[in-house]
Amino acid sequence: MIEIFTDGASSGNPGPGGYGVILRSGQHYKELSEGFRKTTNNRMELLAVIKGLEALKNPKQDVTVFSDSKYVIDAIEKGWLYGWIKKGFAGKKNKDLWLRYHEISKLHNVKFHWVRGHDGHPENERCDELAVAAGKQKNLLVDAVFEAEAAKAGLL
Repeated sequence: MIEIFTDGASSGNPGPGGYGVILRSGQHYKELSEGFRKTTNNRMELLAVIKGLEALKNPKQDVTVFSDSKYVIDAIEKGWLYGWIKKGFAGKKNKDLWLRYHEISKLHNVKFHWVRGHDGHPENERCDELAVAAGKQKNLLVDAVFEAEAAKAGLL
């Protein structure tokens, strides 16, 4: 069993942000994080899940993802994602990341567990620290899809 703990953060919406991930299986433990110059909290929450799943070396793993994001968990657990795919994501944001999640999730047996954010859950708190710190780094990465879409919509 592999546990993936995730969190995303954004200072402003849009603004600089990042994600934090903890992967744990038995005695194995790994932390991941990256920061982006312009993004949103929802994008970082979803990217954290994606990056955690992409970090797994072997397919067909039993994985439990712990997240404080109702946006991510509800979209998957309540089947909204499949409706969005069928409708071509009409009026929905983050199509690029949702499609990326959809592909990587097919490789594993993924279950989700919601945790209340900022409520003392040790791994969630650590992921939040990683995400916030990543968004404060110098030389932040470019979330090219988001920036292009936001510029087209006049948000940047």
